[in-house]
Amino acid sequence: MSVPIAVKLSPFYTAFAAFAHQLAETRIDGLVLFNRFFQPVIDLDSLEVRPEITLSRREELRLALRWIAILRGRVPLSLAATGGVHGPDDALQAVLVGADVAMMASSLLIEGPRRIEVTRAGLAEWLERHGYGSVADARGKLAPESAGNPRAYERAQYVKALSSLSHIE
Repeated sequence: MSVPIAVKLSPFYTAFAAFAHQLAETRIDGLVLFNRFFQPVIDLDSLEVRPEITLSRREELRLALRWIAILRGRVPLSLAATGGVHGPDDALQAVLVGADVAMMASSLLIEGPRRIEVTRAGLAEWLERHGYGSVADARGKLAPESAGNPRAYERAQYVKALSSLSHIE
């Protein structure tokens, strides 16, 4: 009997792509990008460290999207996006860059299990509207090897994005 194993990673590795390749050699089945660590709050009035949970925000998904796009087709692993998936648009972005799975928790805690059906319906509607027969048909369409601009995920794009901010002098 074979049990699939996925490793949930933090984004805090030097040479992340090389590390992903090393993990692939260990015969794991997938990577989950990225784990969020508990980060306590320091209360300056009571001088205590106290627990505080901060739920994910959509903006946090960007890091996973970038790395899934970079790794898609370069490592023989299933790739899962977690952290910042709140609805169909987020799940679609994950699929389009190459994720096999989009995991959501914070939106379920906020809105309840109904959010799953809303997300599934939104995915299905978008796929149909854009002529995709399945999620698999859309998977990886915006990964570097499929996209018209394979350099879109590179650091040089940071400078280009900054230059678009004309109101900053």
